[in-house]
Amino acid sequence: MEIKFSKSHEWVKAEGNKAKIGLSDYAQNELGDLVYVNLPEVGSKVEIGTAFTDVESVKAVSEVFSPVTGTVVAVNEELTDAPEMINNAPYDAWIIEVEVEAYGDLMNEKEYEEFCKQ
Repeated sequence: MEIKFSKSHEWVKAEGNKAKIGLSDYAQNELGDLVYVNLPEVGSKVEIGTAFTDVESVKAVSEVFSPVTGTVVAVNEELTDAPEMINNAPYDAWIIEVEVEAYGDLMNEKEYEEFCKQ
């Protein structure tokens, strides 16, 4: 299954009408060691380009933007006690799972790598 990326450095892994969303390796690297992930409520709505949560690193608090529009159907509770999972394995440490109504403008891995170099 292919991972897609947004310009705000989130990744999306679609499975049917649902998608898991997390922070890219580039994003977690820029943020530094994560110490807190503020998880949204299951059932809350997310919209393309709108912040759905924030993460706190040793450097700063940063918003996380949704690359999709839809409804949150699951949150990764493990991140509450172990936010460093995002630093250790960013593509395994999803933040939310969304029942997707629409996808934003996403890039494949090669396009994203080129975008990050700019």
